[in-house]
Amino acid sequence: MAQFLAGILAAVFVTFALPAAALDRVQAAPSKPEMMETCPGFVAANRPRVVPADFRVALNPDQVRITYVGHSSFLIESPQLVRIVTDYNDYVRPPVVPDIITMNHAHSTHYTDRPDPAIKHVLRGWGPTPDQPARHDVSVGDVRVRNVPTNIRDWSGGTERHGNSIFIFEVANLCIAHLGHLHHTLTQQQLNEIGRVDVVFVPVDGSYTLDLEGMMEVLQALKAPQMIPMHFFSMYTLQRFLDRARQNWELETSEIPSILVSKGTLPTTPKVTVLPGH
Repeated sequence: MAQFLAGILAAVFVTFALPAAALDRVQAAPSKPEMMETCPGFVAANRPRVVPADFRVALNPDQVRITYVGHSSFLIESPQLVRIVTDYNDYVRPPVVPDIITMNHAHSTHYTDRPDPAIKHVLRGWGPTPDQPARHDVSVGDVRVRNVPTNIRDWSGGTERHGNSIFIFEVANLCIAHLGHLHHTLTQQQLNEIGRVDVVFVPVDGSYTLDLEGMMEVLQALKAPQMIPMHFFSMYTLQRFLDRARQNWELETSEIPSILVSKGTLPTTPKVTVLPGH
């Protein structure tokens, strides 16, 4: 299985943790789009990074393959080789056409208005109006995808209701949750809608998304045995999250960007697993 090339250059991004945000209390909006501030020109110009090439290799019926594509995008492959890409966008894309894509609305690095027309299922995490949240419940092969809407801040510092979705992927008896561009802690109703989570993809920048202590609160509420960081802009940002996370959980670092996950191989105690990339 080939390793990722170092395809995205990240500038040093220094932020400071802010108080945890409540459902409708959002942080001040940054002055520039997130990727444009940290990686001007690089991400859009680069070709997609290399990911493991032999996608025809069958998985066991209880296995899911997870590959970190970059930023907030993961490639999820089911035992029947249904392929999903999270937060699909114009900047970071896998070199395969997925069957399903999910997107979120906070920044252009989390969605595109021009998805590949060969993609059969395009799931946007926001609805036509703030009063009409996106609601998805889609089954494709051995995969079910559903969502739980959350709020995001808008560029004026206010709240865009239902601008983000937490997508949940039910596959191989696992529940995998992608928190998207989460800006606030979760209500009990949202936690109930999400349900049991085995693997969670966590935005860890601590500034554009939820602040560090707020994200710790979310992770403790979800109780997922496998936590995978995403949405970090430098090793400094990632390390700051890891320094805080190790107060609660075990940490491990993978040498390759792909891991196989199954119910039987989940950690017996919660663990943070870092996949290489940005």
